[in-house]
Amino acid sequence: MRRPFIAGNWKMNSTRAEGIALVEGIAKGLAADCSVEVAVCPPALYLDAIVAAAGDSPIGVGAQNIYFEASGAFTGEISAAMLKDIGCQYVILGHSERRHVFGESSSLINKKVHAALAAGLVPIVCVGELLEERETGKTADVVAEQFYGSLAGVSAEQMESIVLAYEPVWAIGTGKVATPEQAEAVHADLRKVIEARYNSAVAEKVRIQYGGSVKPDNAAELLSQPNIDGALVGGAALKADSFLGIIAGA
Repeated sequence: MRRPFIAGNWKMNSTRAEGIALVEGIAKGLAADCSVEVAVCPPALYLDAIVAAAGDSPIGVGAQNIYFEASGAFTGEISAAMLKDIGCQYVILGHSERRHVFGESSSLINKKVHAALAAGLVPIVCVGELLEERETGKTADVVAEQFYGSLAGVSAEQMESIVLAYEPVWAIGTGKVATPEQAEAVHADLRKVIEARYNSAVAEKVRIQYGGSVKPDNAAELLSQPNIDGALVGGAALKADSFLGIIAGA
């Protein structure tokens, strides 16, 4: 059985005080016997504070991006080793906003994936199609192309530790949500791609999150699908009660 994984992507939101209060609220609301893996991914400026606030709770902390070089003259960037040094466990890579707002290619994301793995971080690698790509029947091709490009050179053993997130770009922050059937179909196709690239054993172990306007009232139906193993949550992760509601739906 794949352990459900709910991660909150705070994007460029919250102050330091708000972030600390949020993670403390989530920790307080988690059931003692919670079987769900939980993580929050705050802005880089507050990572240290959120790691401290999470303390001994079961909440893991991740970053929203890294640079692929270990160190050097790369003004404004953060390395995987720096994240590991302050206690981060995860890093989101290839989010649609990085791909489409900041122009990151799958080949660049691939370098970041290898840097994260080398540092001992768990990459949450995002794939997903634009609305026009879905409407023209290109979803499967786009997702597969992003998978192969972003994960080139990743071994089977490494792949088992990576988390994938399918996030249809047209459903992120728009209030539109892929139906459970639409999301499940892409997750199932993605698992077939993993099997073709590696084998069925690896495909069965890799967790695939869904991301795109996930809320407490739609989480249970989405997360009940056989190939949806969790959620990468945006706006609903900014309030403890709504994030906890999604966790409860898993």
